[in-house]
Amino acid sequence: MVEKLDETARAALGHQVPGWQVDGEHLKRSFRFKDFSAAWGFMNRVALLAEAQDHHPEWFNVYNKVEIALTTHDAGGLSARDVRLAKAINALLSQRLLHQD
Repeated sequence: MVEKLDETARAALGHQVPGWQVDGEHLKRSFRFKDFSAAWGFMNRVALLAEAQDHHPEWFNVYNKVEIALTTHDAGGLSARDVRLAKAINALLSQRLLHQD
């Protein structure tokens, strides 16, 4: 079973995954892109990461805006799986493959 993060690990999340916010038992981040096509391309790349990690986000998309919420249902909250996927998503942006506004 996947272990839920303890309070010490949760407190370190701001340094580990810049741009993400802890909201209850979710790690959340909002993204804005140039247009719908750029947002959709980002979602496609995230979907490939999520499938490879067998850890799928809760997300919402309207035009150029994408909101992602990560949590591990099996752990009853945040786990290392969420941190790993958030880091991978941040890496997509740092590769400059996607241009976020």
